[in-house]
Amino acid sequence: MTQATIRTVAVIGTGLIGTGWAALFRHAGLAVRAWDPAPGTAAALAGRLAALDRDLDAAGIPGAPGGTLSVHASLEDAVAGADFVQENGPERLDLKQETLAAIDRAAAAHAVIASSSSALRVSDMQSACARPGRVVLGHPFNPSHLMPLVEVAGGEATGPGAVELARGFYERLGKRPVVLAREVPGHLALRLMAAMWREAIHLVADGVATAEDVDRAFMYGPAPKWALQGSFLSNHLGAGDAGMEAFLDRFGDTYQRLWDDLGTARLDRATAERVVIETERSARGRTTAQLREERDRGLPEMLKVLHRHASL
Repeated sequence: MTQATIRTVAVIGTGLIGTGWAALFRHAGLAVRAWDPAPGTAAALAGRLAALDRDLDAAGIPGAPGGTLSVHASLEDAVAGADFVQENGPERLDLKQETLAAIDRAAAAHAVIASSSSALRVSDMQSACARPGRVVLGHPFNPSHLMPLVEVAGGEATGPGAVELARGFYERLGKRPVVLAREVPGHLALRLMAAMWREAIHLVADGVATAEDVDRAFMYGPAPKWALQGSFLSNHLGAGDAGMEAFLDRFGDTYQRLWDDLGTARLDRATAERVVIETERSARGRTTAQLREERDRGLPEMLKVLHRHASL
C-alpha cells in the first residue's frame, strides 16, 4: 500500500481532535468510519461538521469530492476495512496501550495505525500490539482540521515504511509533516513551546512585564517572520546577506548571555495564581468562546498566507 491508495480512514475517538481529523479526511474525499465510546456520537459529529467544513473552505485547504462519514457501534466495526487508522483517545498510557492493541487486533494487516498523542512515546504505546511495526505517531495541532503541522515518529518496533507512508499521507491532505529521527517526550513543537512559555511565565512572575505585553512581544516581534521562515532561516537573514555564519559571529555571545540568564519558572501555587490573574486581565472580559471565535475568524486568512508564502 502507498499513501496514494489510502481510501478509507477510521477515526477512533471523536472529541475535539478526532472531530477535526474526521472533517479533514472527509473534505479530502475519503471514506471516514468513526467510533467513540461516548453516547450521542453521531449527533455530536453532525452538529459540528458543517462549521468545520466552512473553516476548511475559508482556509483554502484543497478538497475532493466523494467524501463520506459513517458512525459505528464498535471500535472493531469502525476499523474494519480501513487503510489508515487515526486514534485520538485520552492522553493516558494505559488507555493508549489498550486502545491501540484493540485496533491492531481488528484492523486489516495492511493498515497503518497513527496516534494523535501529544507527549507519549510510540515505543511505550505500541508495546501491547501484536504487530507494532505499523504503529506511528501522527500528532496534529489544535484545531486539527486547520493547523498544518503533524508530528510523525516511529517507536522502537516501528517499520520505516510505516513512518514514510504516514508522512506522505498527511502531506497529501495538505498538512506540513515533520519526522522525528529519535523519540523525545513532548515530541518537537511542544518542547519548543514549553521553552518559550517557561521564559514567558518567568518574566511575568518576576514582574518584568504583564502577560499581555509578553504575548504582544511575541505576536508582533518574531511570530510573523517565524511563521513564514522559522527561527533558523529568519536568523540566517539577520546579518544582511552574510548568512548564518555572520549572524553567529555577531550575535552568538549575546544569545549565550541571554541563555545563561533565562529563568527556571516553577508552576507552584503562587505562580499559577499569578498566571491565571494576568491571563484573565489580558482577556478583558471576553469568554473563552469569544476568544476562540476571534482566533478561528483570523486563522483561515493567516493559513492562506502561509500556504502561499512560507519558505519551508
